[in-house]
Amino acid sequence: MTAQFEDGKDEGALRTIGEVGQALDIKPHVLRYWEEQFPTLEPLKRSGNRRYYRPGDVALIETINRLVNVEGYTIKGARVAIEEGRADMAGGPSGSDADVPDNGIEEASLPDPVLSAEPANAGARERAPGSAAANADGRIAVAEAIAELKDIRARLEAAIAA
Repeated sequence: MTAQFEDGKDEGALRTIGEVGQALDIKPHVLRYWEEQFPTLEPLKRSGNRRYYRPGDVALIETINRLVNVEGYTIKGARVAIEEGRADMAGGPSGSDADVPDNGIEEASLPDPVLSAEPANAGARERAPGSAAANADGRIAVAEAIAELKDIRARLEAAIAA
């Protein structure tokens, strides 16, 4: 997802919080919260604390939005992924999501964001509390719970249909 600004400004122009929010469908209070949580997101501030986002800030916001709202990262996980350079910056689709059509796809055939959010080398890391490897164990437990809930949902739907 690349921000589409239809205001006639140059592509490299500074953008207000309202313009960025509207183009990316993100509420201004969420953008302000992300500024607190992601130290690399630092828009220019002018008189009256008015924020102006540079093109690099907009790309970072797109990346944060993708990680948190599409790929299922936590805020902390997204921050770590960006700081460690594991997150592709915005500008095009990333990973397996690039090949997934928008419609006509069964839910079961879509990639599972809970499992895909962890890098392949996570097993090599120490399992300290809060580490990516420890979080992988939690993701597996969540994935198992989701599978169980889907099974329960299917049985309920079958019972209702009968």
